[in-house]
Formats: sequence, C-alpha cells, structure tokens
Amino acid sequence: MLSSPIVRRFSQAGFDFMCWVIGAAIAVTLRFDLTPSVTQLKDALLLGAVMGLFQVVAGWSLQLYRGRYRFGSFDEVIGVVTTTFLVGGATTVALLLVGDGSVPRSTPIIAAGIAMVSMLAGRFVVRAYREKKRTTHVGKPTVVLGAGDAGEQLVKAMLLDSRADYDPVALLDDDPTKRRLRLNGVPVRGTSTDVGKVAERTGATVLVVAIAQVESGKLLEWEREARAAGMQMRVIPSTQDIVGGAVKLGDISQVTEEDLLGRRPIETEEAGIDAMLGGRRVLITGAGGSIGSELARQVHRYRPAYVGLLDRDESALHAVQMSIHGRALLDSDDVILADIRDLDRLRAVMDHVRPDVVFHAAALKHMPLLERAPDEAFKTNVLGTRNVLMSAREFGAPVFVNISTDKAANPENVLGYSKKTTERLTAGVPAPAGGRYLSVRFGNVLGSRGSVLTAFRAQIAAGGPVTVTDPEVTRFFMTIPEAVHLVLQAASLGEDSETLILDMGEPVKIDNVAKHMIEKSGRDIKIVYTGLRPGEKMHEELIGDDEQDERPKHPLITHVRVKPLGCDEVDVEVRVCPETALQWMRAATDR
Repeated sequence: MLSSPIVRRFSQAGFDFMCWVIGAAIAVTLRFDLTPSVTQLKDALLLGAVMGLFQVVAGWSLQLYRGRYRFGSFDEVIGVVTTTFLVGGATTVALLLVGDGSVPRSTPIIAAGIAMVSMLAGRFVVRAYREKKRTTHVGKPTVVLGAGDAGEQLVKAMLLDSRADYDPVALLDDDPTKRRLRLNGVPVRGTSTDVGKVAERTGATVLVVAIAQVESGKLLEWEREARAAGMQMRVIPSTQDIVGGAVKLGDISQVTEEDLLGRRPIETEEAGIDAMLGGRRVLITGAGGSIGSELARQVHRYRPAYVGLLDRDESALHAVQMSIHGRALLDSDDVILADIRDLDRLRAVMDHVRPDVVFHAAALKHMPLLERAPDEAFKTNVLGTRNVLMSAREFGAPVFVNISTDKAANPENVLGYSKKTTERLTAGVPAPAGGRYLSVRFGNVLGSRGSVLTAFRAQIAAGGPVTVTDPEVTRFFMTIPEAVHLVLQAASLGEDSETLILDMGEPVKIDNVAKHMIEKSGRDIKIVYTGLRPGEKMHEELIGDDEQDERPKHPLITHVRVKPLGCDEVDVEVRVCPETALQWMRAATDR
C-alpha cells in the first residue's frame, strides 16, 4: 500500500499534468475565437498531454515531486515557474523546428501561462484549506501589538498550533498604512492607544507586545493600560535575544520589571563584534557572575575558537556551563577554577590559554560589605585586576576589556575607589602592538544577583515592608543582555587606554520602582525609608566632573581617558590593613 507522502506526490504530478492538458485546450480555443474544430481540439489535447509528460519529467528531475519543497511555499513557486518555462520554451522551439502547422505555434506560450496559473492556484487553495482546517480557537482571546514581521510570525504560529494558549482576535499598530491590513485573516483594529477599546470590543484577555526594539517607558505605559483593561501583558525578547531572526510562541513571556525599567532599542554594528571574536580565543574572568555568564553566552554566538570560563566559585561555573552547553560535567579545559588574587595561577592559565581577548568581569561589588572591608576590595578589585593585566600582557593578549561601574565616576565609596583604580591600571598597561587595553563603565544591571529588584520581590512576597533608602534616590538601569551587548560593541570600537561609558538612559527613581511593584502585586504593603547608607550617593553619575561626554563612534558610547597608573605603582603591602588600603585607593583616585 502506498504511503501518504507518495500518494500526495503522485497526486501533485497528476494535477500538474492535467493543468497542461486543459491549458493547451483553452489556448487553442482562445486562438480560434472560441470555435476550434474537433480535429484542432484533439491536436491541442494531444499536445497538452505531451507537455504534461514533459512537466512530470522536468519536475521529477528538479525534485518538485520528490519532497524537496514545502507544499505551497515560495521555494515551490520558484520550482513550478522554472519547470513551466522549461516545458513551454522547449515545446515552442520544437513546433518552430518540426511543426506541421496543425497546432498554432503560439499555443505552448498561451498554455504555459494558463498551466502555471492553474498549478499555483491549486496549491494555494489546498494550502489555505489545510491551514484553515488546522486552525483552532481554544486559546485565550489575544491582541497582538505590532503588525510587523514578528507580529505576523506570532499570529501565524498561534493559528496553526492546536495547543497554543493564544487565539489572535486583533492586531494593533501605530503605522497609518497598516490600518486596513489583515495578517492571516486577523485585522488591524487600531493603534497602541486603543488597547482598552479593542479589549472591550473583542473580549481579549491577553496583550502580546510583538515589538523587539521598544523602550521600557512604552512598555510601562502599555502594561498599565492592559492592567486597566483586565488584560495580562506578554512580551517577546529583545532583538539580540532572538536567535535566527524568527520569533516563536515559546519566546513569549510574562513582562517583568526588567522589561519595564531597562529595555532600550539598541542597534549595534555586528560586523565589528564578529571581527573581534570570530575564530578567536577568549578568556572571561568572573564567568560565573551575572555579567560574566551573560558575556559567555553572547560571546559563544560569534563562533570563537575557544572560550575560557574562569571563576573561583565552582557552583557558578557549573551553572554557566549548563546554560551554554546544556550539560555541565566540569571536565573540559574551558572551565577554569582559579582566583584572580593568585598571580602564579593566573600566569599558568594565560600560558595555557594564550587568549586573543580577555574580558575581566571578576570583582567584589556589594558596596555595604566593601565599606566594612576595604582591604578585601583592594585584594580582589585592585590587586586581582593588576594580576590579570600583568599576566595577560606577559603572554601577549592583544585585547583586554576591564568591566567597571558608574561608582568609579566621582567616587565616594570603597567600591568606587577600587574600580576607578582598575580603570587607571588598565590605561597604564601598554598593549601589544596593534592591541588595545580598555575599560567599559556602566550602571546597575537589572536582574543581577543582589539587585534591588531581587530584594523588593522577596520583601513583597513576605508581606512587606519594602525598604527604600530615600524617596528621591535615583539609579541608572539596563537589562543584563542589553548592557553586555553594548560592552561587546564598546570593546570592538574602543582604542587603547580608553574608558568607554555606556549611556544608560534616564535615571529611575527607586521609590517609583517600589510603588509599581507593590501596585502590580495587588497587595497593601508599606514602604519604609531607611536613609542613605555610608558612601551611598543620592544620584549616581556615569561621567566624572573631569571627563567630557564625547561620542565619536556610537550614539550610546562615550569615550574618555583616565590618568594611567602603572602596575609597579601599586603598594601590595597595604592589603594587610583595612585603613591603609582605603587610604591608598582614595589617594589613587585623586593623584
């Protein structure tokens, strides 16, 4: 018994054969003003049968009937058009050379046009019927905001997936040219300001934002409108998180505070990043941390020859290897257990890896702890960075990228002093010929371990209160993936001894963040103001008073130069005393 695919392919070939037979008959009928003789019609049918056989042979040779093309796809359209031209052209030439005049020479040309239209129309009707048959309406009534490529992909996936949780009932788009557009039968019913009206009209309970490049302010506005209309809001990932350019139903996720506060439309010049990382050997220190692990994941997308993951936390290394490879046996040479305080161990690692690019993300970062233990900040952030720099330079790493923080701009606390010192040390190490050693400075990243959002979520889950230092305190925010992607862009654009500063957008009031999260939880929770902690600023800065905001290569990246500090100028003896360590770091940022 013939299998279903074989039956379909024979049916397809038979249909195309008949299209040629009928096409030839219609062509002759039209040629003789709808009054052909019986003989002329018989000759036309015979010619149509010959052309139909040619079609089957040509289609089989081009694998049109052997499962090469998805039914009704654009690729199959090209296949049909190609075989039609081959058959029509060959028959026309044959009639010109050996024809006896019983069939008009124009017949193959007219028949080819009719046959091609018939073959394509048949495929369109069958595919439309199949898709209509597979369409289900069991999901939640859904409004898709964004009628672009992503919106079209999502609507189609929703309609074709019998298990989808979403039933698209309307689209929204701010482009006036799309007002009467329909995507797979789903109409555009308004703009982004019509969320409430369309929800009331259609009974929709879900709003899916199908726009990857959207600012957090817009998302916050739409989220409030959706909540007011009794809708749940969902989003798709930002552009750099969408693999292969295709958006799938599995990419849709609940909107988070990270989306509402840190999303920004960021455009990067991928060729520069690819040139820096493609086929290169890369080493990432602090690879188990929030920034280091995301760096590792994004670096892997550019097909480097090797990515070394260095951290002193074995559990963190296990987690990052699992997130990249889907397994974590910790038995490969890309997982490196080492402490950046140990210069000898670092030299051995650099000698073995011989990296082309070093991303230095290892650091102590929690300000209150470092205020109480400045000697630890000195040992890890200052001496550790010095060790990584010296060993990288010794073994010829051409590119070194030091990850810094906004606390280094006009520093007022131990963390700021230590990180400003690392910027100076990086600027003070001469890069190998043609190389560059630089720093990248940015503010708070949303979703990192110990971030304010983590604390607020825990406090809200516990029933409160939510603690905020001051009602006026502000901070810069960006999501981890977006910050890291800008780090890669900055590293590809920066020059030796520069510090590059990422534009983090407008600062956000922490008090407003707390109020929004409480409102979203639907619970009655109080906010308690605890006052600024020692060394904490009311408003963070990204650019120091002695630095100029110049952006010669990218609109979101400022280039500045800090005063260089040689590795031999670091007093390694001050690490034994917290007070002297603090004094040395404070002096290092002033001199």
